[in-house]
Amino acid sequence: MTAVTPSFQTTARAVLSSPTSTYHVLEAVSRESEEAPSAAFVRADRWAAVRMGFVLAYVAAYAYWFRRNGLILDRISVALSVTALLLICHIGLPWYRWRQLTLDLAVYAAMWLAYEQTRSAADGLGMPLQVESVRNIDRALFFGADPNVWLQRRFYSPDVVRWYDVAASVVYYTHFVVPVAAIVALWVLARHEWVRYMRRLATVLLVACVSFVLLPTAPPWIAGGGEPTIRLDALPPVARPQARGWRHLGLDWFAHAWEVGKDWLNFVAAMPSLHGAFSLLVVVYFFPWIRRWSIRLTLLLYPVAMCLVLVYLGEHYVIDVVAGWIIVGVSFAVWGRLERRARSRRAAVSRAAVERGVRHDDVPNDPVLAPS
Repeated sequence: MTAVTPSFQTTARAVLSSPTSTYHVLEAVSRESEEAPSAAFVRADRWAAVRMGFVLAYVAAYAYWFRRNGLILDRISVALSVTALLLICHIGLPWYRWRQLTLDLAVYAAMWLAYEQTRSAADGLGMPLQVESVRNIDRALFFGADPNVWLQRRFYSPDVVRWYDVAASVVYYTHFVVPVAAIVALWVLARHEWVRYMRRLATVLLVACVSFVLLPTAPPWIAGGGEPTIRLDALPPVARPQARGWRHLGLDWFAHAWEVGKDWLNFVAAMPSLHGAFSLLVVVYFFPWIRRWSIRLTLLLYPVAMCLVLVYLGEHYVIDVVAGWIIVGVSFAVWGRLERRARSRRAAVSRAAVERGVRHDDVPNDPVLAPS
């Protein structure tokens, strides 16, 4: 362990005076390394090709499973498949990465296990099922009209499958792929970004789970009498055709697997809509990574399309989706503020350390900015 050199102290003092000093210090260290290439030696990763081979084998196996059995819908199976992929991606990595993985997977599994238990918790508490309340909010927002009924009467036909029915099935399905793909990609590529992403996602899921327990809500297709075990007539009959697009494409096996997978779902976990919330969360999280506003605005079409699809398919009221979006906004605001405070504290400690000329390794670690 060596003390901070005078040249580094001079550079660091200059960059620490800027608002984004923490990141500039990293750039200063990089410039120091360029001047002394021998100090910037990085050991070659001999396991990279092996990991890539296993990842390709995993993708092939998943594609085969998908072709034979259809989509994995239940959260437990999704958690197991994600765990298998992350284990493969850690072959040959240092042991500290495996320790991180063990802790992270435990948190990830606990998060989805809590979600799976919301139905039994709601039943155990005997909380009243919300039916007219959410319907009335939608009617107030749309001047007495029911958006689900309005859309299906104008666009839905039980005998004809149109292009937007296929598009609706595809968009609805992406909820089971896009958020999970982001989780895996961020863990493999940049764990500190995974931590930031999971803070927001877990917060949204926590608030949603509390709502599922305290406010079990009938979605429009149940409110219209679509569930034999829950006879309701708060709406005219509302169809639930989210799989018909796959059947139209000739993927009957996929539609059948989807129908079987519904047994895992909580039918009265409608408020807020996690489909709506997660579609917005993924897009907004990656906003800072995209410079062009035209691309950002294009990406925003994804949560908007998800909202239209959910209402058209009778899965959610508009207010369910809006509630999910609000929770996402609050989550980003809260965590953004906490992370900015943590960065400011880190910058202050680093600035004081450089002024005192202490060793760089003596600067306390901050979990927000800790390297992965």
